[in-house]
Amino acid sequence: MKPDFVPIFLRGVDHFNALEFWDAHESWEELWLAAESELEQFLQGLIQIAAAYHHMKRGTFRGGVRLFDAGLRRLSHFPDPFCGVNRSSVERAARAHRMWAADLIERNVDERLPADQYPKLELVKSAQAPMPPSSAW
Repeated sequence: MKPDFVPIFLRGVDHFNALEFWDAHESWEELWLAAESELEQFLQGLIQIAAAYHHMKRGTFRGGVRLFDAGLRRLSHFPDPFCGVNRSSVERAARAHRMWAADLIERNVDERLPADQYPKLELVKSAQAPMPPSSAW
C-alpha cells in the first residue's frame, strides 16, 4: 500500500521551509520510493535540491553544486506550479546559489549561506497544480 501522498509531501515542504533540508529529503524520499508515475522524477528533483541545500549548510559545496545541477535538470520538465507548489523562487535561488558555491570552490573559500538567504517553497491552490490522490501516483 502506498503512503498517503498529501500529508507526507506537505511535511517535506514544511521541513524545507524550516531549513531542515535532510528531513525534507527523507519525507519526499518515502514518496519517491513508492512513486510509479511522472512524480518519481519530480520528487527526485525536489530531493536533490533539498540535498544541495543540506550540503550548503554543511559547507560541502562540490556535492551541493552537483545536486543543484541534477535537481534543476529534473524539475525543468515540469510546469510551475506543479503538485500544489510554486517553486520558481526556489529554482531562481538554486541557480544563484549553485553559481555562488562554484565560485567559492574555485577561490577555495569557506563561507556559509546566511539563514535568511535560503529560499522557501510556496504552496498554491490551483486547478492546474493539484495534489495527486494516493491512488493516482
